[in-house]
Amino acid sequence: MPTWLRSLFKKKDLSKDQVKNERLLQLERIIGFEIDDPSLFLKALRHRSTLANDQYSTHDSYERLEFLGDAVLDLIAAEVLFEKFPTANEGFLTKSRAKLVKGETLAKFSIKLGIEDLLELGERSDQVSISKSILADVFESIIAAVYITKGYAYAFKFVSEVFEKQVDFKKLVNQVDNFKSALLEFTQAEKMSLPSYKVVSESGPGHDKIFEIKVLVDNKELGTGQGRSKKSAEQEAAKIALKTLGVR
Repeated sequence: MPTWLRSLFKKKDLSKDQVKNERLLQLERIIGFEIDDPSLFLKALRHRSTLANDQYSTHDSYERLEFLGDAVLDLIAAEVLFEKFPTANEGFLTKSRAKLVKGETLAKFSIKLGIEDLLELGERSDQVSISKSILADVFESIIAAVYITKGYAYAFKFVSEVFEKQVDFKKLVNQVDNFKSALLEFTQAEKMSLPSYKVVSESGPGHDKIFEIKVLVDNKELGTGQGRSKKSAEQEAAKIALKTLGVR
């Protein structure tokens, strides 16, 4: 790993004894190696709600790491799928990667690995819900921390092992992920009215807003979904509507 890249994410170093707390020991068990840069991995677990604390600077949350981790994750997912499906075309691989790295999937990884319990939230953490988006972001930030300190080979090992243990690839590639499209096709085939989506509510702070949206067909409410964006909330509502209609 180039020294200049690693230096971009450095902050004032604390001694190893000061920061090798139980959270880091647990994280070591998750990632499979001893952490030699505690401050970086603590940053990877730190939500922006902590930045109101004077001990942290503007860039001391996981957000910059999440940006880098997202790119590394995309590459690892592409490599895993390329090897696992040697005859698949580019379109299949692209769609499969999107399913593999989507927020809902990454959030499940964080929960199953126990990362959820290691997050550092602000003093008003009772008002910061640990949403799927936060859980997905912190998984990516940890990937970045592994990449920065140990390089691509370690990052690949960590992520690919998570994939193998947590993902049913056969089920993944056959999974329907565009529920709005599926609902539209069904209603057209059944000569029903086209689905309409309406915002029920918006809640949460601007940086982590939650939308609630309902979907109606033939003036009947068939499902309500929540999401960090209107698009994701609509997808969730459509998914529930399909179940209501007995389609999936």
